[in-house]
Amino acid sequence: MRSLKKVTRQCADAGSNENFLRFLGGAEALVSRALSIAMVVVLAVAVIDLVRFLVLEIFSEPFGLFSTTLIEIFGLFLNILIALEILENIAAYLRKHVVQVELVVVTSLIAVARKIIILDFEKTTGVELIGLAIAIFSLSISYWVVRHVNAKEP
Repeated sequence: MRSLKKVTRQCADAGSNENFLRFLGGAEALVSRALSIAMVVVLAVAVIDLVRFLVLEIFSEPFGLFSTTLIEIFGLFLNILIALEILENIAAYLRKHVVQVELVVVTSLIAVARKIIILDFEKTTGVELIGLAIAIFSLSISYWVVRHVNAKEP
């Protein structure tokens, strides 16, 4: 009889909110770690691709000069920078278990800046430019608000 009560209590405890939240925390940590590892792989492949691209550009004719525009090369560098920022977001989440809004906004600003740097003005419509301007303005205001609030916190 005593063992039946013990089993019943363990079954009831397994469905408690505390145990479920503990399970969710473990699942979040597992997913965050998997994302971190995947992002490191993506970064490694991106860096290898960038190095390969640069070597091919430097050693192809005309030697020592880039046959592609510097804008395309800057785009590759910014892709890696964005990936590093995303990895930093994941690492910050693993450390503090909160999403750091400032990092997310900075990553978004870098992504929009990349878009503007590699923008082909011949193929871009006025509506797309207005949309990018609104995105930049919104993200800039968001960044200012977040920095202002964070500066006031002790």
